[in-house]
Amino acid sequence: MERQSNLHSEDDAEPSVLIGRVLVKIQYAVFIAMSRARQRLVQLSIVFSFVFLLLWIAAFLYGTFYYSYMPQATFSAPVNYYYRTDCESPASFLCSYPMANISLIRNKKHALTFGQPYRMSLQLEMPDSPTNRELGMFMIKTTCFSQDGEQVASSARSSILRYRSDLLRTLGTLLFLPAFLTGAAEQKQVLEVELFSDFTDNPYAPSVTAVIEIMSSKVQIYSSDLYIHAHFSGIRYLLYYFPIISAIVGVFSNFIFLSFIFIFSYMRLLFQVKPQRFRMNWTEENNQQGEERAVPAGTAEMLGPFHQNPTDVRQEEPHFHVGNGTEQQNRDTIGQGEINETEAA
Repeated sequence: MERQSNLHSEDDAEPSVLIGRVLVKIQYAVFIAMSRARQRLVQLSIVFSFVFLLLWIAAFLYGTFYYSYMPQATFSAPVNYYYRTDCESPASFLCSYPMANISLIRNKKHALTFGQPYRMSLQLEMPDSPTNRELGMFMIKTTCFSQDGEQVASSARSSILRYRSDLLRTLGTLLFLPAFLTGAAEQKQVLEVELFSDFTDNPYAPSVTAVIEIMSSKVQIYSSDLYIHAHFSGIRYLLYYFPIISAIVGVFSNFIFLSFIFIFSYMRLLFQVKPQRFRMNWTEENNQQGEERAVPAGTAEMLGPFHQNPTDVRQEEPHFHVGNGTEQQNRDTIGQGEINETEAA
């Protein structure tokens, strides 16, 4: 009965033991999987942070290069004319031609970049009046001066209003009569005169002022503006007219360059650390061997004459055999003398 009860108890215990082992294995497998997943997550986060840092540095470098290398593409300034009225002759009201001074400095910096060609043009908004039509051609003179008052560049260009016949002017007036009456449109013409087609500033005497003079005392002008456009070529042309493609290529190139630098630095660091670890392991092994050699020497000193090295035993073995032979010979001589004494007696 006891055997049967023990057998039943063992049969009942075996499934529980198996279940416990399975649960332990499952728990261990889950622990291993979680630790690996955590390790992979940490590795991915580190890689992502480094990649993000490299991308940010690459974008910063490209932006710094772009804003330091690319000059200002356009520059505009209003042109306000002035003239003298203190004439000696009462018949003439204007004593000089209309002139204007335009500063080429913005925010205490030169608006023009050295070595960059520019196109400089003047936009005139003139009324379509009989005076301007009778004026015909008129000259526009432009002179650029440096800080010391030295003349850097000068040009003279001519211009004239566009011709329109009386019939065309009448038809246009009738057609746009409502706009003219309401003020939405005006009877005017806009002229654009090219002052410099390829102006390059002098780096030794940069231009700070442009003087524009209209060489006609009868010209009538509503408003005027000076426009300066940069003529880009080469890399600047690509950076200005294809900004997105240039930004992608520039940031990607900087990212690859920084990645190579980081990888080479990391590999060099690894190659420097491995020899140090090898030297440390080699010194530790030598120290362990020295300690192992020092321990038998210390025990030999403690044991004294009772301790013999294997080499000492081998060297003393012949002496041991010799000692045994002499003792045996002495014993034989003593025994032979006793025998002789007994026989003599």
